[in-house]
Amino acid sequence: MSTIPTIVVTPSAAADAYGRVDRGDSGNSGSDFGTTLQHTLQGAVDTFHAADTESTEALTGGGNLTEVVTALSRAELTLQTATAIRDRVVQAYQDIMKMPI
Repeated sequence: MSTIPTIVVTPSAAADAYGRVDRGDSGNSGSDFGTTLQHTLQGAVDTFHAADTESTEALTGGGNLTEVVTALSRAELTLQTATAIRDRVVQAYQDIMKMPI
């Protein structure tokens, strides 16, 4: 029996990976935060659309079960990541608002 390798992904490693993908892995520092955020959100939306398409194909009798499960797992992971980031942003905003002037 072979063992399944596990990968530990930290939030900073995930952010670095998203940044490299958005820059085309060229290391160009001309990309601003808004553009990176827009590309990341579009990637999340595309992931959700792919999961929806795979699910629809499976419900109509077509599609591969492995592809459906993979697409749904990616969509779930994307949603969990987006929720975690949202929670961190809200917490940071609340912390800033609590600071005395």
